[in-house]
Parts: sequence; C-alpha cells; structure tokens
Amino acid sequence: MKNSLGENLTVTIFGESHGPYIGVVLDGLAPGIPVDKEFINHQLDLRRPSGKISTARVEQDEFILASGVFNDKTTGTPLTILIPNSVQHSKDYEKTAMLARPGHADYTANVKYHGFQDYRGGGHFSGRITAALVAAGGIVIPELAKKGIKIGSHIQSLGGIKDRSFNNYDQDIEALGKTNFAVLDPEKAALMKAKAEEIAAEGDSIGGVLETLVTGMPAGVGEPWFGTLEGLLSYALFSVPAIKGVQFGSGFDLVDHKGSEFNDPFFMEGNRVLTKSNNNGGINGGISNGMPIIFRSAVKPTPSIYKEQDTINMKEKSDAKLQIEGRHDPAIIHRARVVVDSVTALVIYDALVGRYGTDFFGPYSDKNDDLDLVDQELDGGEWL
Repeated sequence: MKNSLGENLTVTIFGESHGPYIGVVLDGLAPGIPVDKEFINHQLDLRRPSGKISTARVEQDEFILASGVFNDKTTGTPLTILIPNSVQHSKDYEKTAMLARPGHADYTANVKYHGFQDYRGGGHFSGRITAALVAAGGIVIPELAKKGIKIGSHIQSLGGIKDRSFNNYDQDIEALGKTNFAVLDPEKAALMKAKAEEIAAEGDSIGGVLETLVTGMPAGVGEPWFGTLEGLLSYALFSVPAIKGVQFGSGFDLVDHKGSEFNDPFFMEGNRVLTKSNNNGGINGGISNGMPIIFRSAVKPTPSIYKEQDTINMKEKSDAKLQIEGRHDPAIIHRARVVVDSVTALVIYDALVGRYGTDFFGPYSDKNDDLDLVDQELDGGEWL
C-alpha cells in the first residue's frame, strides 16, 4: 500500500476513519521552521463541516505534535502529527458492511485486501484522512509565504453556477483564506449554497470545479519528462478523494484553437521575464516559467447519497439494494479546497527543496553562502 508522497519532503499518512487516530509524518523538513499551532487550527477549521451542506460529523481535530518539534520549531527530524477520532458512529456501517457503496472504494478495497480492510466510514479510504494532510500543509504554507509563494483555491463552478476568475491575485488569495465557503463573488456564493441545499433536500449530492492559483513561484523548478511540475501536482491531487480530473492553464478549453492563440508570447518588464497570456498555466516543458501556476480540479458529487441504489453483496455475490444511513456530505467541494491548497503546498515545498536544497527554507536560508545563486535569481526578477 502506497501511503507516502514526495522525494525530498516525504509525507506519509496513516489511520482509518473510525480508528483511534489519523495522522501524518513529515520527513525532510528544514530545521528551525516555526510551527504555528493557531495557523494549523485555522486550516483545519476551513476543512471542518459547516452548515446544511456538510455532514453532521464534526470532529474537533485537536492535533498532537508527537515528534520533530522542540520549542515550537522543527528539529529537522521526522515530524509526526496525531489527530484523534472522537465522534465515530461505527454502528451506522454494520448493516451495510458487505454492500458495495456505488462510487466508493468498498468493492476495490475488498478485492485488494481480501476482506481485511476496515470498512467503517471507508476506513483508510475516507476523506477523514485529509485532515492529516491539511495539518501537514499548515507547517509548510507559512514557509512558502516567506518566500513570496502564495496558494489559494476557489469554487469555480457548482451546479452550473460560475464564480468570477482570479484578478487581483494576492488580495483574492488572502480573502479566500478567511472564508469557509471559498467563492470570490459573494452573490455567487449565496446561489451555490442554495443550489447545494436544494440537492441535499432531495437526498442527493453535487460536485463542481476548484480553481487553484500559485503566485510567486520562481522559474526553473520541475523536471522534464517524468518529474514535471504538472505531473508531481497531478499525482498528489489525484490522491485527494473525489478529484476526477485536473487541467493546467487553459487546458481542454483551448485545445481546438490555433497555436498562435494558445501560445504565451514572452516580453520583458524591467528585469522580469513575463508572458502576455498564461494559457500554459505557468509551466513549460514541465518546468515553472515564473508566471502564476493555475489549474482546475474536477470534484465529483459525493458518492454517499440517501437514495436507494443498486449494488452487490460482496459476501453472498448477489445483487442487492442499498439505502445508506448515517452522516454524509451532500457537497464536499467547499471542504476539499483547503485539502487541495495543502497538497499543492507540500508538492511545491518538495520541488523547491529538490531545486535548491533543504536549506532553502528555515531561519538561516538567507545567510547560507551556498544559496547565493538562488538570491541572484530572485534579485534578477524571476519571481512574479
């Protein structure tokens, strides 16, 4: 079972939805990084259920820093975060344990693990595990911000209702970080919530599209072929439950257009290299070009719905009917966006360490003689 992500910063998740703990181990962090517990709590709060379009299962997510932190700073050794599960209703899953829930991993998990998997709440496949990824993101997001790299996602569309696009980048990202329902246009936010509540009243669910922006990324990060920045991000994003598609830049939107319409012409602004458009989403040849990285993620409708569905009994190998009970999200997209932000931050951190070394981060990064080349690149204007 593959539970680890990253080459230079290794992120390993563990736990089950109804087990005693979920958690994450970060191996490869620079020593001396401040650990802001309030910020981690804030990020976890953005993932927490809220309102009529979320599950009634509300965990406190009171995390424990079990290793790798001393005097509120990273030590450079593996950092372990434990998050207790405290409000499980495991009995909700007993009656349907052998019924494969459509859209879930019940059947595929049963085949792979020969029936030994923890079926309660989806076990290790549950979106509950993403809380650990959000806590991990809470460690690295402030470090990226110190380098001028900011990350934000908004609900680009839900139920046919579309939000406006990013325009004032840094202000938009800052505003998104303060709201539990990440939409840039308040009027569209109200319409989206009403649409999701309407679907929930029918016992059904709804998905949508997230749009993510990364600003301040230096040019030259990523590898050609099998270590492309798009590939690294996509690999991580497709591990987030419910993500079924990823598009960078204009992607599918402009593939039928001409090259002259899709290409991004370069120009100089002082010492900075910029492009007049950003159809490639800030990445050329798998390597960042200094423009904002922008991508969209398709989030499928939550598979747990209250309508009766056709399925199979995995033990009896027979057709069956399924009527789900318990606590479920009619929409997951508003909670998934902070997970996408966190995973993006972990990938970007890992890629930057691969380019510049571990000491690119930490309190001594601007004092290390080995980083003079990096400083020259930043002074040269490759940061947007």
